[in-house]
Amino acid sequence: MSSSTSSPSSSSSPAALHLAVALDGAGWHPAAWREPVSRPHDLFTASYWTDLITEAERGLLDFVTIEDGLGPQSARLSEPDARTDQVRGRLDAVLIAARVAPLTSHIGLVPTVVATHTEPFHISKAIATLDYVSTGRAGVRVQASARRYEAAHFGRRTFPELRIEDLETPALQELIVDLFDEVSDYVEAVRRLWDSWEDDAEIRDVATGRFVDRDKLHYIDFEGKHFSVKGPSITPRPPQGQPLVTALAHGSAGGAPFRLLGRSADIGYVTPHDVEEARAIIAAVRTEQEAAGRAEEPLNLFGDLVVFLDNDPTAAVDRRERLDALAGYPYTSDARVFTGTPVQLADLLQELQQSGLTGFRLRPAVAGHDLPAITQGLVPELQRRNAFRHSYEADTLRGLLGLARPANRYAAHV
Repeated sequence: MSSSTSSPSSSSSPAALHLAVALDGAGWHPAAWREPVSRPHDLFTASYWTDLITEAERGLLDFVTIEDGLGPQSARLSEPDARTDQVRGRLDAVLIAARVAPLTSHIGLVPTVVATHTEPFHISKAIATLDYVSTGRAGVRVQASARRYEAAHFGRRTFPELRIEDLETPALQELIVDLFDEVSDYVEAVRRLWDSWEDDAEIRDVATGRFVDRDKLHYIDFEGKHFSVKGPSITPRPPQGQPLVTALAHGSAGGAPFRLLGRSADIGYVTPHDVEEARAIIAAVRTEQEAAGRAEEPLNLFGDLVVFLDNDPTAAVDRRERLDALAGYPYTSDARVFTGTPVQLADLLQELQQSGLTGFRLRPAVAGHDLPAITQGLVPELQRRNAFRHSYEADTLRGLLGLARPANRYAAHV
């Protein structure tokens, strides 16, 4: 079992790292669903997701993220494709997390939400509810979308066509910057709503008939460029006070994604391909964090990698090539793609960790194969190196990451 203790291989004690996995359907490779272990008939069942996330918990991972979107998956940047040989369709990530929460006890649950077309009030309530259902293990991954076909589902705004060759044009750069600034506003409104009930607002005194102290519920009165929110929430303050806000950021768009991390995130996912690039990314994010006046606040940065893991490196290469042949093209990613053994991956993670990364979010190429390879191969290897936990040391996601429960911004502090 990956959660069992093992003797360290040496007396040295390297810094422990944090591990998360990003779950996306059958896996991150587009042909993953065709593997025998992938259970394609179960992809839209609760048991499939329960099995994946409980396996991640057996491996003592910090948290899982669950991908989501507002349109079908596509091999094209800005429009649906006509492919019928790849997985299309999803379950709602927040509802998956809520279903699995009572069946797990330690692992963090971080569903993806597209902030561009969802209301801050609704998401604040949903993630607060998830924090209650999981007893303090909720987070959210916020993302933006400028896809025209997704906007057409809602009819409230329109976007220009997105083309790769136009990404560096001033008009599109301005749009992307505006979208990320909107996500920052979105997060601010959500955070205020989580704080809109003070921790002791619920009295629940049967004798006096007082359930709530109305003076401890607060209007948030948020006014932004794209929306305004009056508040307060209808859900009491979550168990963690503030569930963790996370986001993926690349260095494009004039630094807007890094600015989002610096302003708004507790955890940022970044995609360096080597140590020097990781150091440059971390420096850029820390600069944005300082500019936002958050230099003293914790901001964890996780490196993203797609992983093809086998005990024999040749087998990993062969498997990737076979999947590429099924897909009809070589797999590429925004993140570094690792193909090899758990021992080799442990070496790479410890090398990249020297840049200052807090931990890593691994994207299993084939969920049914590479997730168990992480929990049953990589985790024991890191444990042997004294580089990963042997048991869960906290019952909340904030606790696992060593983050304190924040004070309520509206409460009177003495």
